[in-house]
Amino acid sequence: MSNEYKNCPFRVGNGYDVHQMKEGLPMWLGGVRIEDSAVGFVAHSDGDVAIHALCDALLGCLALGDIGHHFPDTGDEWAGIDSKILLSKVISMLSEKGWAVGNADITIALQKPKIAKYVPLMRKTLADVMGVDEDQVSVKATTTEKMGFVGRCEGCQVWATALIWRKS
Repeated sequence: MSNEYKNCPFRVGNGYDVHQMKEGLPMWLGGVRIEDSAVGFVAHSDGDVAIHALCDALLGCLALGDIGHHFPDTGDEWAGIDSKILLSKVISMLSEKGWAVGNADITIALQKPKIAKYVPLMRKTLADVMGVDEDQVSVKATTTEKMGFVGRCEGCQVWATALIWRKS
């Protein structure tokens, strides 16, 4: 590996996650409970697909694998866990290696329910967990114009991009 790359003060990563939707489950997105939804996400944890994609983006910055590697769905330890705890653990991993979050950009594709009114609280919640300012966290919501599994309200997909910077 070249020393130039080793000394690079920035790293970028991206993440993607998808979860199936099912009636009777709570919906968590970006660390926020979506109260006006009759459906939630099928998952081993709380199913917060936005935080899962963000964790993958952050881990990807340092080639640390994905959240499934660090928090596998094969045991009880992570069953039903609040995904904000997973995000906090990922931030600790980065910090221990001398890195901090520069910014994060998250795009949520969900046909229903409409979540625009929750976006400011998602940004605040995620910023608080990551220990950054709200203007370092972007959350955008879109639909798929009724196309595909998202358009049929069968699931949700999220893309996240993160930039980290070397603290020391």
